[in-house]
Amino acid sequence: MLKTWLLTLTFLLSVVPAIVNAQNTNLDSKSLFSADGYRLDRYRSPTPDTIEGIQTISTPDLKAALGASPTPVVIDVINSEYRASRFIETKPHYSVPGAYWLPNTGRGEMNQQWLDYLVSNVRKLTHSKHNYPVIVMCKSDCWLSWNAARRLRAAGFTHLYWYKNGIDSWQNAGLPVEAVTPVPPGF
Repeated sequence: MLKTWLLTLTFLLSVVPAIVNAQNTNLDSKSLFSADGYRLDRYRSPTPDTIEGIQTISTPDLKAALGASPTPVVIDVINSEYRASRFIETKPHYSVPGAYWLPNTGRGEMNQQWLDYLVSNVRKLTHSKHNYPVIVMCKSDCWLSWNAARRLRAAGFTHLYWYKNGIDSWQNAGLPVEAVTPVPPGF
């Protein structure tokens, strides 16, 4: 009986990793991205270093940009629960000083209302100047900001920056943060 149990255990230990690897391979390919190339799942995982047509910036770059003229519009896209026409906040969300929080605009699949919420707010904040500097951020290794930056590029914004390192890197550098509230979507 012990011999049978050991044989079964040995078999399972050899087969289970292969099954898990096969499942992960499938998840890492087609099912993680939409037909348009937006990340659909596992938003907090390693991101690429760049986005085509958008400049990736570091923490020192962001700090310098905030002191430049014109001061860029900073868009924080970290998700927030939205129910009954309001955001449900259980604790404060901190971002770089002056950032505008447009939650849920980095999801891989978005309905037209959320897309309009993103684009119309950025248009308003840039005074409809598509070449005005806009920085998109969330947390480090976060596909939400990657998706949102690509959406803004598709909407015609041309002076885009992606702060890939995110608010956690900003805070780890000892830089100031402030509590922000989501911009109401109005729908």
